[in-house]
Amino acid sequence: MRILVLVTGEYGQRHVENMRARAPETWEIDTWQTPHVLPPVVDYPEDYLPDELPPTDLILSLAEVKGVAELVPDIAKMTGAKSVIAPIDSVAWLPMGLARQLREWLARMDVACVTPIPFCSLTPTHTNALRLREPYDDPLISEFAQHFGRPEFKATVDEDAQQIVKLEVVRDACCGCAHFTAEKLAGAQLDDALEAAGLAHHHYPCQASMGIDPQFSDTLMHVSGNIMKDAIAEAIRPYLKVKTFKPHGRVEEE
Repeated sequence: MRILVLVTGEYGQRHVENMRARAPETWEIDTWQTPHVLPPVVDYPEDYLPDELPPTDLILSLAEVKGVAELVPDIAKMTGAKSVIAPIDSVAWLPMGLARQLREWLARMDVACVTPIPFCSLTPTHTNALRLREPYDDPLISEFAQHFGRPEFKATVDEDAQQIVKLEVVRDACCGCAHFTAEKLAGAQLDDALEAAGLAHHHYPCQASMGIDPQFSDTLMHVSGNIMKDAIAEAIRPYLKVKTFKPHGRVEEE
């Protein structure tokens, strides 16, 4: 698969470095450095695009400038791309209304597009967290999401000690946070694992927005952290021992 990543700054660069380190060898990953400043409305996209871009199957927009979304349809035409992933880790970079417009523009071009909010909610079948979950059907996006998106782990546990021996990353967050978290949780007690996962996610650090998102009544960073903790909980749930408590003074009936 040929992937063109639109990068503005550190946020996108972190994702690219992790992809190049951990993506399948058959993937070709190119980047295009986006403009850092664009007008409020981009009337002539060609004024801001290079003369040529490499042939591409999938465009991954990690731009940190709102107007870049208005360039994506022209980039798809230039490259022949048939699929687009434009994550929303900050509505300042890609507002919800513009994301909806982008999906509509690309649909008219017969180009599949998903705008997962946040990026680490992407799975091979759906996008988005909580009640915003939406299914999609596109083989290229699904192939990407087999490797990068919503974190997934396989746990090796010392059941007697109730301790994590190892966490294997089945699917990484595109930024690399899942591998970082897995390393930090080796040796952790199961009872402490979720708190430790939250701390690891924070210390990586997550680059999703800290502004309150009205759809979640929470920050996207916190939503992302909860996605990470849910993934850890799923991995260790089969190994947790059920604890029962006997109220003081209770006498069992014979």
